[in-house]
Amino acid sequence: MRSSQLRRSTAETEVSVKVEIDGTGKCSCDTSMKFLNHMIASFSTHSLIDITVSARGDLRHHIVEDVAICLGKTIDQALGKRSGIRRFGDAIVPMDEALSMASVDLVRRSHSHVELGLKRHAIEDVASEDLVHFFDSLISNINCTAYVRVLQGDNDHHRVESSFKAFAVAFREASEIDERREGNIPSSKGEV
Repeated sequence: MRSSQLRRSTAETEVSVKVEIDGTGKCSCDTSMKFLNHMIASFSTHSLIDITVSARGDLRHHIVEDVAICLGKTIDQALGKRSGIRRFGDAIVPMDEALSMASVDLVRRSHSHVELGLKRHAIEDVASEDLVHFFDSLISNINCTAYVRVLQGDNDHHRVESSFKAFAVAFREASEIDERREGNIPSSKGEV
């Protein structure tokens, strides 16, 4: 079972995260920010990762950042040595007038490129810049390479939601077990 849990306590936040990679997309999320809860639930639903998150903190930015760090580290731990996985995944996902693409390589080299193109200062109760920071922190702590880009869309809520869904679908594809690999590391180096 590819699962993990983590608790992080700092002077700024108290965060606990539990994930099961081979889940059904069940999510229980309480970050005190409704839009962040909504995006994590969307990620869970479309990645099929079961996710439980509880977070409290002094400032919204700190909560967003520490939830992304903890979720990323927990996913990284649950992936283990990453043996037998497909490794690569990509998706183009529409949501109404918005369209986003994501590409994921579960190699153990951290690089993120996130372009959401948001126009508003905040989406619901989360600052726009914090949503980009969430992706960067999540990807960095999963320890993978990922590109997330909104291709078009007029509504910032839809732009963000389609980007989370695209990342979820790409991640699900990359993390799936490939039976033909017979548990081997998906790299010609023998190490991801």
